[in-house]
Amino acid sequence: MFTHLSQNSARSKVVSVAVASLFTMTAFSSMTYGQVMAAETLQAVSSRKAFDIPAGSLESALTEFGKEAGILLSYPSSTTAKLSSAGLKGDYTVEEGLAHLLQGTSLQAMRQLDGSYSLKPLAKIGQSPDKDLAVLPEVKVVSNQLGSITEDTGSYTPGTIATATRLVLKPSETPQSITVVTRQHIDDFNLNSIDDVMRHTPGITVSHYDSERTNYWARGFAVENFQYDGIPSLRNAAYSAGQTLSDMAIYDRVEVLKGATGLLTGAGSIGATINLVRKKPTSELRGEFTLGAGSWDNYRTQLDVSGPLTESGNVRGRTVIAYQDRQSFMDHYERKTGVFYGILEFDLGPQTLLTVGADYQNNDPKGSGWSGSFPLFNSSGGRNSISRSFNNGAKWSRWEQDTRTVFSTLEHKFDGGWVGKLQFNHQTNGYDAPLGSIQGNYPRADGTASIYANKYTGETKSNALDAYASGPFEWFGRTHELVVGASASRSHWTGKDYWDLTYINNTVPDFSQWNGNITEPDWGPVSSRQDEVVKQTGGYVTARFNLADDWSLLLGTRVANYHLANPDEESRESGRLVPYIGTVYKLNQNYSLYASYTDIFMPQTYYRSSSNKLLEPNEGQNYEAGLKGEFFNGALNASLAYFEVHQDNRPESDRLYNSNPTNPAISDAYKAINAKTRGFEAEISGQLAPGWQVQAGFTHKIIRDEHGDKVSTWEPEDQFTIFSSYKFKGRLDQLTIGGGGRWQSKGWQMINNRVLGRTEEFSQSAYGVVDLMARYQISKQLSANLNVNNVFDKKYYTNIGFYNSGYYGEPRNAMLTFKYAF
Repeated sequence: MFTHLSQNSARSKVVSVAVASLFTMTAFSSMTYGQVMAAETLQAVSSRKAFDIPAGSLESALTEFGKEAGILLSYPSSTTAKLSSAGLKGDYTVEEGLAHLLQGTSLQAMRQLDGSYSLKPLAKIGQSPDKDLAVLPEVKVVSNQLGSITEDTGSYTPGTIATATRLVLKPSETPQSITVVTRQHIDDFNLNSIDDVMRHTPGITVSHYDSERTNYWARGFAVENFQYDGIPSLRNAAYSAGQTLSDMAIYDRVEVLKGATGLLTGAGSIGATINLVRKKPTSELRGEFTLGAGSWDNYRTQLDVSGPLTESGNVRGRTVIAYQDRQSFMDHYERKTGVFYGILEFDLGPQTLLTVGADYQNNDPKGSGWSGSFPLFNSSGGRNSISRSFNNGAKWSRWEQDTRTVFSTLEHKFDGGWVGKLQFNHQTNGYDAPLGSIQGNYPRADGTASIYANKYTGETKSNALDAYASGPFEWFGRTHELVVGASASRSHWTGKDYWDLTYINNTVPDFSQWNGNITEPDWGPVSSRQDEVVKQTGGYVTARFNLADDWSLLLGTRVANYHLANPDEESRESGRLVPYIGTVYKLNQNYSLYASYTDIFMPQTYYRSSSNKLLEPNEGQNYEAGLKGEFFNGALNASLAYFEVHQDNRPESDRLYNSNPTNPAISDAYKAINAKTRGFEAEISGQLAPGWQVQAGFTHKIIRDEHGDKVSTWEPEDQFTIFSSYKFKGRLDQLTIGGGGRWQSKGWQMINNRVLGRTEEFSQSAYGVVDLMARYQISKQLSANLNVNNVFDKKYYTNIGFYNSGYYGEPRNAMLTFKYAF
């Protein structure tokens, strides 16, 4: 029997199914996970399995044992620091194997009610330590002020995070929505770029301006705030600066904090903040070499080596090198990407850690598109129907970008649980972009078209310094937590533009057969220059008051100063107070209620009114309340949130003026509107059952202006994302399979058709994309990973309307990667 559904009823059904699916998974997990875990662990405890774990550091031995035994084993990193193990070879039960590995360490594994294991010193579990056993070494500082490292956990959920407040908290203790894409998730689905990661992040819309520029949207607002190890950085979306081209080889995880983040960011956008957390050196020698090949001549290689550099292990280092050479589904386009990362950690003492490092990435494309990949309208005002392979760029067109960073951190652990941290980050983002493409209303009636050509060169040099102290304090008989800090940053953007306005006379004889062949112009003298300095300073304080055993209150504020100066204008905000209020009430062992209020501001630097004046500063407030769940000692996290985002002075295209401009100096004017987003989101991440990892989320939102009209309509109102993997046990324990996809409802744009003198709706109907993965452990060191994306070859747009152009999503593609661990 077939039933016809209207568009609204179909969408409602999808929404209902998506939300129901998330809560069914959570409810099923909370009811059955413990039983499944206990049953499987009981079977593992009573059955024997062959192990072959070499001697080495205790941490690496336990990590390998946990993977092979299929158990959850949790403990602080400091517990196993500097301890070694004789390894394990032979047939053992789980508890026999753990006892063997821990022999001579004064540690014992304790089985929990949910079937997982934790490590405890013998003296803390009611046993007398043997006098012949080794004494636990002095605890050294572990760089955990950024939150828990996700590498080698095998998990799709984090242990702790610090992006929201600088306080190191569990997700269930953080009164804001935050998504973390862990290292395991990145490896399973071969997410080599930040674009790939954002496609897997619930609630994020990925929109391509052209082949080199991508924009991300969250809750109805562009995402322009980036952090590197918690240090803020703003991107220049118009000229790009490399942030949205970031390669994932050097990062442990990507954290996406939804809503306003003014407490730590200062000036910025209200949609979300993306924090890329770099990989850290390991206490044992280890390495990985990967080699992959995929569709459209996509080749990638990567080397990652880490370990101690001194016999005592007080100096540790890590180096990552990656190189990718790929072509594309678009004609005559290719990109080469080179990545280098080096980091050193020095234990200056048992309580002091110094970190220094550098990273470099160069993106060298050829055949770069510019302003989409094809024009929406032709010269008669009709709509173009273009193949996905069409590339509006000339073969010589290229938008080369490079990022060079030097960073350092000094961290000291004081008595009484206090930690002080000083961070410095110097980054240079450069671009060299001679660009040529077919733009405007083409082809003409005779099939010809013209080429626009410009060249942009420049760089932005940024310095950022952040210092803070964090620790506990006593008040009214209870222990609370406090963070006090200050930050300063300065960025200097310099650039040169070259315009060849006569180049439009170079005509493409046949638009339909365009292959990019045309001569690059002689750029001649500089047409315009950029010289812009942005300075930010601020002080911030955050306190977490534990009002009761189950109730905490977070209060914070930032005093922010912002100054932008260029030859034409100056913008300044001084003494701006940015508040942060949050509360978490723990209902029981698994569930917590939370609510929060945050805000942020951003002076306008680009958008001008029809009178050629910059719009007033963009201001936003984020209200959020919801329910968070934590299950099985943090192995599984879930959340349900309702949010409202209020924005003042949002730039919106002044269509009335742009359709009939009265001032020739202003070709693209904007007006300031007020907008409000209302919505909810549900998310779950972590282990549903032994070997079964999942990350899924559903977001519903509607953005309206003060007149009740919908805005930001290209960002879909409904999105559902789910990705999961399962590692088999028994005879198939060498096999891991996974898959997932993303679905979104209809999105549309009102586009100004200047040929016909009217606006028209361009839309992308609701669609879904499915990805699959499989990994086989060929040997202990060698594995093979197969990833297939867009399995059903769905044709869809990732952008419509930017400069009246369109851009397609990638067709079906695959990649096979071999990894050798040593």
